[in-house]
Parts: sequence; structure tokens; C-alpha cells
Amino acid sequence: MKAYHFKTFLFILLLFGFFKGFSQNLTGTIYEIDNAKKKAPLTGVNMYWVGTQIYATTDVTGKFKIKKPDTKKLQLVISFVGYKTDTLTVMKSEKDLEIVLSVNKELKEVVIQASQDGSYISKMKTIKTEVITTAGLQKAACCNLSESFETNASVDVSYSDAITGAKQIQLLGLSGIYSQIQTENIPSIRGMASTFGLNYIPGSWMESIQISKGTSSVINGYESITGQINVEYKKPTTSERLLVNVYGNQNQRLEANVTSAFKLNKKLSTMLMIHAEDFSEKINNIDSTTINLNGEKVNLGENFMDLPLVTSYNIFNRWEYSTKRWESRFGIKYMNEDRRGGTMDYNKNTFVLDTSKINSKSLPYGFGLKTNRAEAFWKNGFMFPDKPYKSVGLILSGVYHDQKGFFGVNDYYGKEQSLYANLIYQSIIGNTNHKFSTGLSYLYDNYEEGYDQTQFRYLYQVNSYPVGASAPMYDITTLYDYRHVKYNWDRMESVPGAFFEYTYNYLTTFTLIAGIRADYHNKYGLFYTPRTNMRWQINEGLTVRASAGLGYRTANIISENLSLLASQRILLVEEPLKQEKAANYGINITKDFRLFKNKAQFTLDFYRTDFMNQVIVDLDRDPTTAYFYNLRGKSYSNSYQAQLTIEPLKHLTILMAYRINDAKTTIDSVLQERLLQNKYKGLLNISYATNFEKWKFDFTSQFNGSARISPQEKMPEIVRRDYERTPEYIILNAQITKKFRHDIDVYVGVENLTNFKQKDPITEAFIPYHTHFDTTMAWGPIIGRVIYAGMRFSIK
Repeated sequence: MKAYHFKTFLFILLLFGFFKGFSQNLTGTIYEIDNAKKKAPLTGVNMYWVGTQIYATTDVTGKFKIKKPDTKKLQLVISFVGYKTDTLTVMKSEKDLEIVLSVNKELKEVVIQASQDGSYISKMKTIKTEVITTAGLQKAACCNLSESFETNASVDVSYSDAITGAKQIQLLGLSGIYSQIQTENIPSIRGMASTFGLNYIPGSWMESIQISKGTSSVINGYESITGQINVEYKKPTTSERLLVNVYGNQNQRLEANVTSAFKLNKKLSTMLMIHAEDFSEKINNIDSTTINLNGEKVNLGENFMDLPLVTSYNIFNRWEYSTKRWESRFGIKYMNEDRRGGTMDYNKNTFVLDTSKINSKSLPYGFGLKTNRAEAFWKNGFMFPDKPYKSVGLILSGVYHDQKGFFGVNDYYGKEQSLYANLIYQSIIGNTNHKFSTGLSYLYDNYEEGYDQTQFRYLYQVNSYPVGASAPMYDITTLYDYRHVKYNWDRMESVPGAFFEYTYNYLTTFTLIAGIRADYHNKYGLFYTPRTNMRWQINEGLTVRASAGLGYRTANIISENLSLLASQRILLVEEPLKQEKAANYGINITKDFRLFKNKAQFTLDFYRTDFMNQVIVDLDRDPTTAYFYNLRGKSYSNSYQAQLTIEPLKHLTILMAYRINDAKTTIDSVLQERLLQNKYKGLLNISYATNFEKWKFDFTSQFNGSARISPQEKMPEIVRRDYERTPEYIILNAQITKKFRHDIDVYVGVENLTNFKQKDPITEAFIPYHTHFDTTMAWGPIIGRVIYAGMRFSIK
């Protein structure tokens, strides 16, 4: 009987929760009227109900959501620096508002601008989302996406090798390949763009970057495991009419960006973005050791360029069309990039494979990669004005990627053709507290990829030696013979899928999202991806978020490990590789409070990733070979992070963060730390701006903990490093920005103030065609101090 009463009570409670709060939330959008007489959303507008402690802030799109109080009269106070403070009387029946703020004309000639935070955590999003704003992107020399995380504690960026200039990110203690990188919620940096794709998005094109940890929504696909990085490009309706940004540094790296927006009529607008980069000055300042080899003094890396030469052109044209019932965005991008690196004396036009020069250690080594990439997307939203909770979305995108290159005497080619489609229907169940999204998706990838390698054998590999004896140096460095081997990794993937996601909202304090998707892979068959996310605002200043779910991906073993080709390692796939699968779950606590009479925030994160299967790239077993095989044991990553942001003085912001990574994988039957994964990281960012932001000062300090490198006892003694773990080190960056009249900003800065450099980043650089030649053990800065300057000119 008691069980019956309990079930009845539970049913009534659920029924009450279903119908309660039908009109308990007020939503809306706040705009300003810009110089072009267009409505532009305002970010960071504060509001609160008179006589209560209930408040809210608009997000980057100007939207807000605030709980209605249980008072007879609803009066909403809206305030934003430089605008008139409004007090609105809201009817209890009103659900959605559109508000336009008026400039405070009493200020006359004095212009007050609200300073934009460099980054913030979105208060209303269920998934913990860190947003790097335009102001945050301008805190450092943000030339492209790879250089946009200098002041962010969650994402690490480092060089993947010492020759190609490729950069890789890490999130939650794992490589960036396990993070889904999107542009405006469209999968972007994946496949053959995995290695250099971070360079393909210029900094001046970005409006903001959104970083979400843990599993994301099932709407966006199944590939996200550790998180999601979404780039929002500038929009034609909200961007400057004209922006010119030029940059240069002491190494003669030059960049220029031009963006221009046009409103053709009330419904149609367009935007053109152009980027050009040129770095053609050879630099040779690698910190390297001189050794005695067969009675001859040899410098381990004196002849290699610090960075590759790069010439790049990038153009993006986007269009927007908007009516009450239909919004459409279309864009097309094209990118051409040419990279050249290697030794200072390398000339591709005169190079020939002369084995006598290998033995005399005088044969130059070169690297080159030419890339052509075209992208197009079309996003459509169909609205129902009489039912604002209902919509249909259709996203279509396509990519053509072609790259050809060489690494020494080895040739590489790759071609990718990808299509993506996502149809989304969104509505409610009963009332707006119960929403759902459902739809269909399709992903198509066609890869043509090959690698022609010349494998060299040296005398030490064919001669026999007494047990315990080492091969003489002559045998180690003298060529015996060589052979040509062709690798081919052509494949096609076709993945149709369907998804359903339910969202429950209780006022503005609790949100639960539960979703599942089913996909059918032409190679791996049917698989399911369940995910759930929760947000609970315990009180006005304390929010708890949690997430859990699965993620899957197909490993692209070459394009994701292109830096391995910049070595003489033999590539050996030991077995058919399975689809990677992992579970991720975590919790985040965010506390907003007042300190020094100003706002402050403390966040605490914990996330864990457990792999059911992972494609292992084993560089430990043999320094001359890279082995690829499926996980044979455990693989996991634990990531802990604490972050404190305070404003001790007006216009002074200090961000402090510390992170611990515990990431281990079973490699060659041993559970051990991942290669080159920093166990600890600390970050300090100090930002100060004078009145009206005429001057801005930014200082960043990054503490990098030690990391494991490949076993040194298996290396020839003469090139064996004298450490098994990298040293701890600190990188200091600083920038000063001066704002002039007529919307001109001039900035100067220094990266790596202390001139810290990794010693001997290239293994066996004096014999680049030897079996132990390896450029992938880059764990720190390769170039030293860099001084740069730039200018931004804009017409609003």
C-alpha cells in the first residue's frame, strides 16, 4: 500500500513539474541601433527585478532569460554603461520581449564604452562554455586560431614537431583530435585539416571562440569526446563596415587582413574577408649541442631552420538573408598555403639523392607541403512567428582538400572530399519547460592518401655483435643499402544518423538535457551515442554543471600524425584498426561573488575520459619504428582545474588558474603517462585598461610542468638525451595597445620574454636520413623571444 501511495505521489509530483512554470520565465533580446541604423545585439547588459535578488545578463547574441518573481507588480530594471537605464513594467502574460536601448544623450560629446570581458563563462548554457570574446582575442598576437588560447587555461597549444611548424591542441589531457572543432556549429577542423587546420582560421575573422568541456549535444554528431571548440565568424549584420589589420614581427613574418560588410537591403547582406601571410626569411637560431663524432666536431642542429617558410592566401565570402519566417546563411572559402622547411642549404631544384653524401653527413634535408582547400556551407532556419518555440533547421556543408608534399626523399599526397548534412526539428511537449530536438544527419568522407618512403639500412642493422656489446659509431652512421616502400590509406566513410534530444527546464534554476543518436557506419556498422548534461543554479551565485556520455571517431593515422613523416621511422600497422570509443563524464562548479567591491568568479572542474578502444601510436617500443594498433589494456585521462578571476581595482582584471592532468595509456603492455603531456599547468593573466580603454596592458605567465619523453636507453649513446622527463619552464608574454581617434588601434608585444628555448629539438639532426632521425620530440619553444607590432583600423 505504501508503495502505491509513493508511486501516486511521484506521479503527481512529475505531473506538477510538467505543467508548472509555463509562463515563469521571461526571455528576450536586447539591441542597440548602430551607425548604419541597424539593430545590433548588446552583450553583457545587466537586468534585475525591482525588490528582488533575481538578475540576468545578455549573452553574445543579446539574448536573456530571467525567472519571474512572485510579486504583484513586475518591474524590470535594465542597465548598460553609456545607455539610458530603463525600468519596464512587464505583464505577467508576457513571455518574450524585444528591447532597444537608447544612448544616454546627456553625455553630449563624452562617449562611454562598456569594456568587454576578455572571456567569461556563459551563465545560461547547460554545458559549461567558456567564451573568448573579441577583446580576449586582442590580448595577444592572435594571428590565427592556433594562437588564440595564450590566455586560456583549458586549452594547451604546442608545436607537434621541430620542422613543419604544425601546432596541436590538448584538452582534458588528450590530443585535440578528440575535441570537435567547429565553425558556427559545422564540423570543420577534422580529417586532413587535423595537423595544420588551426592555422586556416585568421584571428581577424573571428567574433568569438566557445570552449565546452565534456560531451556536447547529440545534435552536433558523435565525434566529440573531450569537448568542443566552436568558432563564431564575424557576421555581415553586426561587423564593422571595414576592418584592416596588419601585423609584423622581428623575424619578418608579415600578415594582412581586410574584412568588409555590406547591407544590400533590409533582408540581404554580405561580407568579404581576405587574409594574406608571408614568412620568407630563413632563421637559424636553434639551441643545439656540439658533439665529437669519429674525431670530428658536429653540431646537432646548426643547419636546420627554426621555422618553415610560409606563404598563405585565404578568402571568405558570406551572405545572410533574413525574413520573419526564414533565415539563411551561405558562405564559401578558399585557402592556398605553401610551406617550405629543412636545412638552410636545401634547394629542391638541385637536390639529388647522393648516398655518398649521406655517409659524409652532407646531404641536405628539405620539407615542403602545398595545400589547396575549398569549403562551402548553407545554413537555413525556418521559423513559425505564431509559435516561437518551433523551428526547422537545415545545415549543409562541403569540403575539398588537396595537399602534396615531401619529407626529405619521401613523398606524400592526400585528397579529401567531405559532405555534411544536418536536419533539425525543434518544438515543445505541452509547454516550454519541455523541449525536444530531433532530426537526421549524414556524413560522407572520401580519402585518397599515400606515402612513398625510402627506408635506409645502416651497417649496425646487418652486422652481428657480441652480447652486451654496442655497435661501433662507424657502423651506426654508415649506409648499407635502401629500399622504396609505398603506403596507401584510401578509404570511404558513409554515415547516416538520427537523433533525439529532450530538454527540461525548471524556471531558470535547473536544466536537464538527455539525448541519444543512432548512426550506421559503412565499415563499423550500427552504434549508439547517449549523452546527458545538467545545470543546477543552487542560488544566484552558485551553479553546478555535470555531463556524461559516449563519443566515437575514426582515426586518420597519417593526416593526424603528419609530423611522423618528418622522421625516418618505419610505419607499421599491426592489425585492422577499430573505431575509437570513449566515455567522458565530469562536473563543474562556478561561484560568482563580490570581492574588493567588484565581481569575482571561482570555478572548479573535474573530467575523466575512459577509452573502450583507442588507436595507439607506439613510439616507445623501437625508436626507428612507429607502431599502430588497437588498445590492449587501459587508457584514461583525469583532468582537474581551478580558476579564479578577480577585479581588485577598477579596470584591473587578474585571472589565475592551475590544472593537473593524470593521463595514462597502455603502450607496449605497460600502463604509463602519455608522451609529451604536461602533468601540471599554471596560468596568470593580468589585464589593465585606462579610462575609455585608451591604453590597454596585458601580461601572461604560463607555467608548464614536466612531461615524459620516449625511452632514451634505446637510442645510440651519442644522441641520447640526459633526461627522461622534460624540465619545468615558464613562458612570459606581454602586450600594450594604444587606441587613437578614428578607430585606430596600435599594439606592440613580446612573446617568450625570457628567451627560453628547448635544447636539441631534433634528434640526430646531423644525419637526417638516419634511422633515429626524429623531429617529434618537441616539448617547448623552438624559437626564442619574438617582438611584434600591428595596427587595426576600422569603420563602424
